[in-house]
Amino acid sequence: MDSIRSSLDRYMNDSNWRRRYEKLREEVLAYPKIQSFLQQHEEIGQSTIENNMMKLFEYKREREHCDACPGLENCPNMMQGFQPELYSETGQLTVRYHPCQLKQQADEKKRQQSLIQSMYIPKEILEASFDDIEQDHASRLSASNACLKFALEAAPGENVTGLYLHGKFGVGKTFMIGAIANELVARDISSMIVYAPDFFREMKQALSDGTVQEKMDEVKNAEVLILDDIGAETTSAWIRDDVLGVILHYRLMEKLPTVYTSNYDYDELENHLAYSQKGGIEELKAKRIMERIRHMTTPVFVDGKNRREM
Repeated sequence: MDSIRSSLDRYMNDSNWRRRYEKLREEVLAYPKIQSFLQQHEEIGQSTIENNMMKLFEYKREREHCDACPGLENCPNMMQGFQPELYSETGQLTVRYHPCQLKQQADEKKRQQSLIQSMYIPKEILEASFDDIEQDHASRLSASNACLKFALEAAPGENVTGLYLHGKFGVGKTFMIGAIANELVARDISSMIVYAPDFFREMKQALSDGTVQEKMDEVKNAEVLILDDIGAETTSAWIRDDVLGVILHYRLMEKLPTVYTSNYDYDELENHLAYSQKGGIEELKAKRIMERIRHMTTPVFVDGKNRREM
């Protein structure tokens, strides 16, 4: 039986294989990017080039994929989204990979999307922008400007002042908070948008599985917290005092801004918070909550056509 060495020698001496290898070698050395690299690194000797022909072939193959880029999702490179580069280290050749521009853009988009957390918020709201807000009413224009100003100037940890957007149903308050969240992303500020009625309902359910503190911590620590549709929930003393009150106190102490939307103005929300499920009226406790909300926000009235009926 022939030894492995003798079989390999016969393969290496095979004329067809040699012709294929020489053709491949010529194509590799004729590749413009490889020619340019070798001209810039004259310290690389011919023997080094010959000994690293497979590295050069790898570089050429992967780089040609990049030259005819089919898009990130269809990238055929060994490491999808990574571009090869040739390097010379002490006269030796090496191939390194780094994220291409499309990969960097995709990673940055993913990172930015992670800056906006949400609970029970529709996808269309999470994609909102100020450019999409229709300026068909003086009140909407004024409110939009106030929201943009907040998004451009918000300083979590330094300034606690947020916004209190109030007005009737369907005038675009929720869309505006989505635009705020996306504008904050451009400043690398994270936010959490929470649909208040569902969040408070979940907090009641969390009593049974012991996750109240975990859920509350997630919300109260948001750089910018956005509570959508506050006042639409069924009021209970526990939600008002031990959930909302605790969250607001923490955010006040840490100077973390909060944005609200509501169908109620300040006085109407105070009246709503004074009533509990059991039918009692606790005006003093409601007033305490509202003092914090008033202190921590600037009221913004939003008016216009009901867009849900259009």
